[in-house]
Amino acid sequence: MTAVPQRPSGNPSGRFSRRSLLRGGLGAAGALGIAGGLSGCGSAISAGLVGSQLDPGTVTYWNLFGGGDGSRMQTMEATYEKQKGPNSLQAATFAWGNPYYTKVSLATLGDAPPDVAVSHLTRQSNLAIAGLLEPITEDMLAMVGLSSSSFSPKVWEALAVNGQRYAIPIDTHPFVLYYNKDVCEKADLLDGDGNLKEIRGTDQWEAALEAAKKVTGSWGASVATVGDTATSWRWFQSLYSQQTGSTPWLGDGGRKLTYNEDLTIKTLDYIQSLTKKKLMPAITDYTGSQTLMFTGKSAFYLQGEWEITTAESIDGLKFGMVPVPTLFDQPACQGDSHTFVLPRMNRSEDQLKRALGFVKSLLDQSLTWAQGGHIPAYVPTLDSQQYKDLKPQSNYADAVNSVVYDAQAWYSGSGSNFENTVGAQFGLVQQGQATPAAALSTARDQLLVYADTKSPL
Repeated sequence: MTAVPQRPSGNPSGRFSRRSLLRGGLGAAGALGIAGGLSGCGSAISAGLVGSQLDPGTVTYWNLFGGGDGSRMQTMEATYEKQKGPNSLQAATFAWGNPYYTKVSLATLGDAPPDVAVSHLTRQSNLAIAGLLEPITEDMLAMVGLSSSSFSPKVWEALAVNGQRYAIPIDTHPFVLYYNKDVCEKADLLDGDGNLKEIRGTDQWEAALEAAKKVTGSWGASVATVGDTATSWRWFQSLYSQQTGSTPWLGDGGRKLTYNEDLTIKTLDYIQSLTKKKLMPAITDYTGSQTLMFTGKSAFYLQGEWEITTAESIDGLKFGMVPVPTLFDQPACQGDSHTFVLPRMNRSEDQLKRALGFVKSLLDQSLTWAQGGHIPAYVPTLDSQQYKDLKPQSNYADAVNSVVYDAQAWYSGSGSNFENTVGAQFGLVQQGQATPAAALSTARDQLLVYADTKSPL
């Protein structure tokens, strides 16, 4: 492994902590009347930011789910309200990514957070390190009939922050491979049951793309290359992590860059070779990449499993989904998990049990959540015959065992500065606008600014 050069450690701008800045920001928000401007998103927002009074017994809940996820979550929320009665829940949805996590932090620092909030697994560690979350103990789980064994071991272990857990997982959402059954059938890529034949190794992958391209007359596979930095990172991280010797990109809580430089260049070279050979398009955005597969202009499409809702909405489209093929040494795919967290506040035992009871209600509806593509983290659902019969969702359930979470750092995780920085450079490689070495050099220089900056948490 080639060593990654490091800059001397330092703190060029360490006068203020994020906590002090957020406390000031919360005061400014109140002065500017921001809470009132946000009230259209739901009364739970104004309650969280300015302390509006809610009915006793009401659970306040914040999330970041839009699209199909948002619709399913609203169905699950409605079920809880039917169980508990009117005014039992006030739910609010915020914009995905950094804005959402800032709002959760602001409200918690202002002593007015929601009872329950959603967090990506890769972001909950930052909230926990900042002292913004309540630890989740076995005794707390037992209050509503749960335990650590209620959840997939891989996900539960990944939640650890300094030996404690601060989140309750509902799913794993991996990067997966979609395939157009009509195209694949014509390309002789399906087995006798109409499922995709196993693809293993780069030779078989490229042969499959060549066969598909002969059918489509356009492309073998598609993945977003412009306008979506997260996808460029996910595609790279999946293939990089399949190779022996791939080290986490970040170490020491993000203070060091620990990627394997040789394997990074090798992986980027391979990704770029697929576009140079015109097996995959060099220029296509998020929507365009899926439209190619939906319309039969490519056999395959790579994206998170949540786009199953979009695929299901296409009239006449017959499609399947499988884990990202193992092109190198071992199965691996980039992914994350949605979790529920309890923002720090003074809770009575009744308030705690009510919040956990709401979480339990959503976990009990994990099959509804799984219909949107996510792999259940709740073992009773994951092991159920109902989930096994759910197709194509259960066809990639094994991906939970090979999912690779982004390394922990104050600037990493889903929708983070890390993803945006690295993904932007790797997208240029896909587009043929940068060499792997040049893209890596630029990404490294930009990341070292974050690595050299003292964590504001």
